Formats: sequence, C-alpha cells, structure tokens
Amino acid sequence: MRYSDEIVEEVRDRTDIVDLISGYVKLQRKGSSYFGLCPFHNEKTGSFSVSPNKQMYYCFGCGAGGNAYTFLMQYENYSFQEAVQALAERAGIRLPEAEGSREAKERADRKAVLLQIQKQAAEYYVRKLCSPAGAGALQYLRNRGLSDRTIRRFGLGYSDKYSSDLYRYLKENKYSDELLRDTGLFHYDEKHGFSDKFWNRVMFPIMDAKSRVIGFGGRVMGDAKPKYLNSPETEIFDKSRNLYGLHEARRTKERQMIICEGYMDVIAMHQAGFTNAVASLGTALTEQQCALLARFTKEVLVIYDMDDAGVRAAKRGIPLLRNAGLTARVVDLRPHKDPDEFIHAEGTEAFRERLKKAENGFLYLVRLAAEEYDLEDPGGKTAFLHQLAAMLLDIPDEIERTAYLEACAKKYRTEPELIRKEIGRRSLIGTGRRPVEAPRSIRTKKDPVERHQTDKGQKLMLTWLVSYPELIRNMGDELGPEDFTNPLCREVAEKLWNQAENGHINPAAVLDHFPDEEDQAEVASMFHTELNLEKPEDKKTAFFDVFCRMKRESLDLRSAALDPLDLKGLTAFTEERRKLESLQAAGPPDRWFPADIQENS
Repeated sequence: MRYSDEIVEEVRDRTDIVDLISGYVKLQRKGSSYFGLCPFHNEKTGSFSVSPNKQMYYCFGCGAGGNAYTFLMQYENYSFQEAVQALAERAGIRLPEAEGSREAKERADRKAVLLQIQKQAAEYYVRKLCSPAGAGALQYLRNRGLSDRTIRRFGLGYSDKYSSDLYRYLKENKYSDELLRDTGLFHYDEKHGFSDKFWNRVMFPIMDAKSRVIGFGGRVMGDAKPKYLNSPETEIFDKSRNLYGLHEARRTKERQMIICEGYMDVIAMHQAGFTNAVASLGTALTEQQCALLARFTKEVLVIYDMDDAGVRAAKRGIPLLRNAGLTARVVDLRPHKDPDEFIHAEGTEAFRERLKKAENGFLYLVRLAAEEYDLEDPGGKTAFLHQLAAMLLDIPDEIERTAYLEACAKKYRTEPELIRKEIGRRSLIGTGRRPVEAPRSIRTKKDPVERHQTDKGQKLMLTWLVSYPELIRNMGDELGPEDFTNPLCREVAEKLWNQAENGHINPAAVLDHFPDEEDQAEVASMFHTELNLEKPEDKKTAFFDVFCRMKRESLDLRSAALDPLDLKGLTAFTEERRKLESLQAAGPPDRWFPADIQENS
C-alpha cells in the first residue's frame, strides 16, 4: 500500500540515522558528523559520512547518499514500502493497515503461519545435523570443504532416517493436518496418513530476499534416487520467482551478480569470498528471476555446467537477461565442471581471474551459432550471416546493435553493410518480431553529461543553505529558487524554500520527493559539498562569492530570454542588475549571517 506523506515523515523523523547505520557500519565521530568505511564500495580509508543534523549519509568516494529510507533501499534492496515498514517497526510506530476483504486478511494470516512452519522445520533440521544422528551428514559437508561458520550461515541441516520425525515434531506444536498438508514438507495418502517428504538428506533451506524460509532442497545420503529433491511449489514458494542465496548476495559490494546451477556452487563461492553468487533453484532461468536480479544489479555473470544441458540453459537465459535490461557475460570454467570443483582444484585467485575473462553474452551466442556452420563454405557462411542478422534484429537499442554488428563483421570477415541491409530487409518484410523499442525495464534517464556537470557553485550554495537554514530567511528576495540555473538544483531549492516558509528546513525530507536512486544520490551530494573554512570572515567571503556568481549567471540567462518590447520586464531586470552591483561594491552584508556562522562547518 502507499503510505501518506504524514506517515512517511513521522517514521523518518522518529528514526535516528546515526543509530540506524551504526548497526551496519562502524562509525566514529569527527566534528559534527560520523565517518566509517562505505558499505557500498570497497575502500581502506573511511569516506562515508553520516550527519545527525541533516539526517543524511553521503560517501565522498563513490557518491552514494540519501536518508534513512534510501539507506535500507540501497543496502537491503528493500522497496520504499518495505523500508517504511522496517523503520516503522524499529521506531515502534503502528502503520495503518491496508484495507481489504476478510478473505484477504485470512490469506495473509495463513501465509504467516505457513512461513512460521517452514522456519520451525529449518530449526529442527539444524538441531538434527548437530545431533549424533546427523554425524554422517555433518562429515559429508566438511568433506565438501565447508567450514562450520558457512554451515551455520546458510542454515544447513539434516532430515533423519525416520520418515515421520518432522511430522511428529510439528504436531507437538499444535499445527493442524490441513496446514501441514499444504507446506510441501509431507507426503499424504488416506491409507498411510502423513510421512516426511525429506528423510536421510542434507537439507538446504531456501530463503526469499527477506531471509524468510520458503522451502527446502535435500541431498540424499547414500545412493537413493533422486539425488536432489526440492520442495514443491506452495502458497509461499514459487521457484520461478526466487533465487537460492539471494538473501545473502543482495548485500554484496560487487557490481555484478553470478548465477549458477546448484546449492553447493553458491555456498562454495560465498565461502571463497564471492558473495554475489545465486542459483536458479533447479529450473531454467525465468523472466521473473531476471526481473528479480535487475533489482540488485545491472550485470550478471552466467556460470552453468560445461555440458550440453548447461549450454542450452545459457542460450535460453541470456536473451531473458537482456530483455530485463541486464548485461550478461558467460564464464568458461573448462576443464572443470562447476565452480565448486574449480575453486577446490585451482583456488580463489584463479577463479577470480576466470571471472574477469568472462565472454560477452551476445558474442557467446553468436560464437555458438557460428560453430553450427562451415564458414569456409560459401553456403554455410551465407546461412550463418542470415542467422546473425536475425539475432542482431532482436537487439532493440540501435546504438548497441550497431556496435555488435561492427564487432561481428570484423570477427567473421564480412562487410558490415551486407549485414545491415539484411537486418533492414527483415525488419521491413514483417518477420513477426517485436518492434524495435527500449526494453521496459530500462528507465529513461537524463543526459549523463547534463547530470554530471552540475554547477559546483549551486551545489555549494545548497550545502550552505541546509547547514545554515537562517540564510534563506535573512536574505529575503535577494536569492530565490529561480537563481538556480541547473534544473535539478532549482527543483531542490524550491523544496527548501517551501520548507522554510513552513518554519523548518529538513534536507532528509527533500529526498522523499525524488524516487529515482540516481537523483537521490545527486541531491545528497548537493547537501554535502565540503565547506573547509574555519575563520568567520573566510566563510562570509566564500558564501558571498558563490552568491554573486550565481546571481550573474541567473541574470545573464534571463537577459537572453527577455523580449526587447517588454518594457516592464526590462525595467525589473535593470533594477536587479543594479542591486547586484551595489551588493558587490558593499561586500557581504552582516545581516545575512547567523551567529553560529563562526562555528566550524
């Protein structure tokens, strides 16, 4: 549900951002702010700043910044609604319940109980692994190279040889047969009743992105079949919409995710330090899983087994990743079969180097297609180029398509214009392909050049204004939002002036008006331009210099837009210009500056 602005503001105001972030990052006080190592990129010197006065954070290294909501959305990958709920619970604020039918409430309550049963089952399996009955399973995991810490981290367990142990345990907790039948943990028939679905297996709890147990995978101890057994789909477990290991990988500092096939591959990679690994739960990669990955990254490294099934999975998955707005690259582990085997055989550094050599996903598909033809034979090469044109036509972005076209033409020794003509021919004759358009998951952004050339003086002015809010009131009409020529700076200034009219400047609240993560980081940077000035006179002079430069730029821009026949507008403009010249001649007015301007910034 969407929460009202009043609720959002109350939850944010009741959250101490220093206390919140201290739970994730070790912070030390320096002056009026707190500093620590940035949780969003790797660094050795702490450039991550948390301001209790502004109730914001900002990293001077990578540019990440925002308020309490932004932090949870970036670190925990929560949606905005999830961040509100988490902070409200933390602050002891009861949120308004979503309106709905009695049936909807009953479904929600039932789902909560099913999740509780899965959690208790996971705890039961962990206890069994640590008991004498689980000694063999524990030794198996250790023989696979897993440390006790990794075993605990992933909640690994054991299901006993007796086929009704879990059922009896859960019945002692007063759960009804009706509920237990729908958990996916049991077999049931009228003649024999309930029996455990998993027995004599190492158990891998499957968790959703919120770290809630929603199902299990089990690896048999011995030669029974099937070797791996997974929970069936239930009301709380949809294999096509979840990824194994995502509850851990979502916190990674790496810029990409690694997707592989098996539980042990994910666990082995995490233990080796590759904390960005997930697996697709025994199913082929789905559109929903790609969309889920797109919430956490922009690039995916694909690692599937080096057999025919693995190649087929990669060929199917790469286009799905691209359609979700993700860049895909394929990692070749040969001569090894999977990541677990590779890491044990060659070590983590060799594995890291292999990741760096990952092949571009589209070029990988083209290479596989080329291997199906005899390119030395004119007929084979012709057929291949027709297929290549069809593959290129599937790329919706024209610039990206052109780049791949030129790369493929060079590699396969053909004229780019020939392929371009074939693409044009196919698009015109109606091949049934979807029209060329930007993928839905790629959001339209502002021109990057425009975004990153924000005028430093305007950002500095905004930092001054949130550091010394009295300036807005004291300057009167001598400075206003219209004097910010950068569109985003002007929008931020308008929010600050509105807050000033209501009597309270709150920079953390300004961020709530910018749902886009990049905009939030940019706005946060506007409030954190460094003011490394100690002496009061230096502060006044620096502020006045920024003010005069901004006013000149603003007046120049408005002058260019003035209609020569607009006598009233010309008169007003001339008066403003005269006032600026008088101010410059007199120097910074003392009436602007609050008493605490003499304190350290």
